[in-house]
Amino acid sequence: MKEFHNYAEMFKTDIHAMEKILSEAMTGSATYSDVFFQKHTAHTISMEDSKVSKAFSCADTGAGVRVVADDRTGYSFSESLDHKSIISAARTARYIAGHGASGQSISLTSPPKALNTYYPSSTMWEDLPVPSKIDILNSLNDRIFSSDPRICRVRISLSHESSYKLVACSDSTVSFDFQPIYSLRVFCTAEQHGTVESNQYGLSGSYGGEHLENLNIDEIAAEAAERTILLFSARRPNPGQQPVVLDAGSSGILLHEAIGHGLEADFNRKGISVFSNRINTKIAEPAVTIIDDGTLPHARGSINVDDEGVSGQKTALVEHGILRSYMHDRISAKYYGVAPTGNGRRESFRNAPLPRMRTTYMQPGPDTREEIISSVKNGILAHSFTNGQVYIGAGDFTFFVKSGYLIENGKLTAPVKDVNLIGNGPDVLSKICMVGNDLSIDSGTWSCGKQGQSVPVSLGHPTIKVSSITVGSAL
Repeated sequence: MKEFHNYAEMFKTDIHAMEKILSEAMTGSATYSDVFFQKHTAHTISMEDSKVSKAFSCADTGAGVRVVADDRTGYSFSESLDHKSIISAARTARYIAGHGASGQSISLTSPPKALNTYYPSSTMWEDLPVPSKIDILNSLNDRIFSSDPRICRVRISLSHESSYKLVACSDSTVSFDFQPIYSLRVFCTAEQHGTVESNQYGLSGSYGGEHLENLNIDEIAAEAAERTILLFSARRPNPGQQPVVLDAGSSGILLHEAIGHGLEADFNRKGISVFSNRINTKIAEPAVTIIDDGTLPHARGSINVDDEGVSGQKTALVEHGILRSYMHDRISAKYYGVAPTGNGRRESFRNAPLPRMRTTYMQPGPDTREEIISSVKNGILAHSFTNGQVYIGAGDFTFFVKSGYLIENGKLTAPVKDVNLIGNGPDVLSKICMVGNDLSIDSGTWSCGKQGQSVPVSLGHPTIKVSSITVGSAL
């Protein structure tokens, strides 16, 4: 209870005050309401060509109130923690949802939920002196420039965020959480005989400031430089339908975008997704099992508790090719008559929660990476992606492959660049014919956008083979 009182003091509230807010929010026809408090701080230091180019901090605090009445949802927020302001937000949300007078009394009888510990931290990022952060950037900058004379420009950004959350719900539950996240982004440009190539590399995770000492500067510098220099020898593959091997790790972005969004329950509840009404039907081969997981230690997408007060958990979406579950928030869970899966997430207190992914990945299968590559006569291996577009309804997608390799006669040969993959998510899912045993969760700086909201996520999968995808050569 001591930790709860610390949060209550931070947000200038208590159990009695939150009961009054929820009671004010509930109309006679309302089925659910919640109040969400948040304090968020963020800091960024950027370096460009050996000089600090930008440094800034920001802080944001407020509370949002949501009211759900049948198929109507009212939401309002206050940028002030003043109790009267939050009560006013509760009334506004109530009017939006039902236009009626408050009619229910809420008692928060359940004790506050104990915190899970998926991202324990011992040092606040804000407590680290700024010079120590600049020292890290300087060391990384120097190592990248010294790694290859062709590198002509380097940009580095170190960001960290701290978010405190407290949520009280009309089902009597109270939950709270603290989540630290850091992101390190490196952008490299190199020039060779008048040709210029650029690439990037990033790391992120839910860590406290103690993680700064664990960064391997030499490895980060080598990876950023190698990704860039490799592009000078890269070729454009022949376009057309061909087998594609998706490398373990960051190519999980295709799984996230082309398939994962289609398994979010609101798209299925509204009949938008191609996976609507397909629970307990076969959508892939038996080797395919897809998980959305909020419990991986220190993953960028992990959550001790979601933004509706539901504990973080591991959800099997597809089991051995059979669609078993969608990703649910409280609204969709009630509609489908199932328990929420801990996927109710929001960008900030200014937003109502939506079903959102956390860490989405495919379970490892029986094949080795070598067996998968050797099975392809002519095709490509896609390693890292940049831009992509997805149409959620049908699952049609276009992705830009930033780096990868040609596969010729079962062997990796020349690197490739400027490649587009064009296809349909459900179709690609059905064409996964080999699944590797080398699952890798990518540690990149991934964020997911949906309906104007952005939240941190993680992704990954083992090496997989898709029997056929349309490969285009971008000019």
